[in-house]
Amino acid sequence: MVRTPKVYNIAEAKAHLPELVERASAGETIIVARAGKPKARLVSIEPDHARLRVPGKGKGRFKVARGFDDPLPEEIVALFEGSSR
Repeated sequence: MVRTPKVYNIAEAKAHLPELVERASAGETIIVARAGKPKARLVSIEPDHARLRVPGKGKGRFKVARGFDDPLPEEIVALFEGSSR
């Protein structure tokens, strides 16, 4: 069953905006009209599944350079520690 969106004039929408946002986030479509003409639609934001991280998605796509986890040279360690060795 398709539900017809409820239409609110701008003043009414402004007065009840928090309630309308909650209803829209629950899946209801809200139409905001000026002088009886629809001007905007308030709908929920769908989660962007394409941007979610997927564990293991990059497996095999990156190669760690040889010596990546070797100890840092003393000069670099001194810079991090704020001392002059």
